[in-house]
This record gives sequence, C-alpha cells and structure tokens, in this order.
Amino acid sequence: MEIALLRGCCLAALLLLLQTPMALAASAAEPLEQRLASWPSWSLPAPLPRPGQRDLLYPEWFAGRWQATNHDPSGAEPDLHYEVRFSANPQGQVVGDRAFNAAAIGAALLGDQLLQVRNDPLNPNRQLALLAGDQRLESTVVGRRSAQTSERCFLADELALQVVHGPGDPRVSRVETLSRYQLVGPDRIEAEQWQASYGSPADGLAGAARRSWRGQLVLERLDQGRPT
Repeated sequence: MEIALLRGCCLAALLLLLQTPMALAASAAEPLEQRLASWPSWSLPAPLPRPGQRDLLYPEWFAGRWQATNHDPSGAEPDLHYEVRFSANPQGQVVGDRAFNAAAIGAALLGDQLLQVRNDPLNPNRQLALLAGDQRLESTVVGRRSAQTSERCFLADELALQVVHGPGDPRVSRVETLSRYQLVGPDRIEAEQWQASYGSPADGLAGAARRSWRGQLVLERLDQGRPT
C-alpha cells in the first residue's frame, strides 16, 4: 500500500527483523491513535489508504454470530438492536458479512423503508441498498486503515463514499467511522465508535466535518463454541 524508496529498502528490512510483533502493531496503530486524538476536529484528507478490492480483516475472535446494540451516550437517540455475522473467507481470514450486516443495521434504522441490500460481486467494499420511493443508496469504501494493538484490542477506520440515486439529482456525501473494539470476555465485545460526515467530493477533496457523532457498540455472542 506504500511505495518505499529503493535507497531505504535494506535499512527498512533490517528494522522489520528487529521489531517485535507488538512493536509492529503499535506502529500500524499510530495514525489511528492520532486521528482519534484529533476528535472532533476531523477533516479530509484522512490518513486512510485506498483499499482497492481488499476487504477489512478482523481478529479471529470476531468469527460467529452476534447480537449488536448501538447506544448513544447523549440519550438523543434510542438504542438500536440487530444481528451481525463474521466468517472466514476462502483464505481463512475473518471478514464481515457486509450485505447481511448492512441490511440488519439498515432495517433497525429505516424499518420498511429499506427493501434490500446487495454486494457488488466484483468488489467487497461496495454495496447497493434498494430503498422505498424508487431510491438506491450506493456505498463504497474508499479509504481504510486497521491495526490489532493487542490480543484483545482492534482499531479500524473506514471512509465511505455514499451516493443516493432517485428522483432528482444524486445526493453525494462521505462518511468516516473509526471503531475501537475490545474483547472483554469469550462472548462479549465492547466498542467505542466515532463518526463524521463530509460533503461531496465535488465540493473539494479537503474539508472539515459537517456533522460528528460518538457512540458505543456491544456485541454479545449468539453462537457457542467459537474460538476466543
């Protein structure tokens, strides 16, 4: 994801050999910790490389089915309850069931207004949601960074481009979500989440967040016997 200068390759290789896995994790997490420290004064561009067609990989302890509860600490919004799933891809890496999870979250938020969510078969980072009123929401992850900082802590930050198609001109926005997950027991994951929305890229690639939100997420295992 980054192109190293040829002159520094040998030195970089030596440093990698000397670093422990925890040191590597700390190095990978540093941009995310800096991003978190700047909350709520977020702006674009964000330190998030383009993911291409690579999916977000989770620690093994995410594998399985979970009952999710989203909580707004301010009390302005009611709790949301829905199910999410994570499973192994053909390479044995744990990924989210994006279409299922997006549909579950969308149903909790929108109810009958959400009709269907489909994955792009060529790109795991793109989903299409069909909405009532002849509307379609196209969501594509255009930036991502993640790091597992310890055996029980995982950070992930994603920037999504969202386009609503329907009557009238398309409505375009960008949404960034940073999550810090903590495994607190074999059947429970707790997370803090920070989110910001930005205007359309047509208004400029750089710019300050227009709206910010902070919340909490709890995942409680629905299946048993999964690895911890």
